[in-house]
Amino acid sequence: MQKRLAMSITDYITRNGGFISSADAKKVSLYNELLEETKNGRIVRVRRGIYAINEGLSKQMIDVDTVVPGGVLCLYSAWSHHELTTQIPQAYYIAVERSRKIILPDFPPIELSFMSRNAYELGVEETEIDGFKVKVYNLEKSVCDAIKYRNKIGLDVSSEILKNYLARKNRDITQLYEYAYKLRVGNKIDELIKFIL
Repeated sequence: MQKRLAMSITDYITRNGGFISSADAKKVSLYNELLEETKNGRIVRVRRGIYAINEGLSKQMIDVDTVVPGGVLCLYSAWSHHELTTQIPQAYYIAVERSRKIILPDFPPIELSFMSRNAYELGVEETEIDGFKVKVYNLEKSVCDAIKYRNKIGLDVSSEILKNYLARKNRDITQLYEYAYKLRVGNKIDELIKFIL
């Protein structure tokens, strides 16, 4: 009893894979603390009954290939990895080919992005994050995705990503436009660059 009282909700979440269900919080007498920490923004509800530490979502990685074989980190997960946005991913964003049928676990929270084969295969690189080898879209493909999904994510987010990309020393404008025209967003990038500058 003494040990359980000494453990905070954030310690418990950290030691148990980065997530907690409301049922588990009740079992270990941390439900009230869970509600309080959620109210003050330290913990976020990632889906019904599942919670995570707010800043922890962007710092923890999962074995993507085990959870979603052939999956590629995309959108918010890729933008966060490349430090293109201040937005904290509320789930793991993973791209798969459009024809795939995927059964997802209850948690961690995963948002699938179904892409055509050409878009799915474009700009994939392998990297190591938190000890896991994961596939992630490279810088240029990630920027093109921000432009492609601008109506979904908001023009402010896509503009922030493009602006941060243009400020990078390691940018490859030639490759950006090569990808952009393959994904049919080249003209939109031109428009946004004029808007930003």
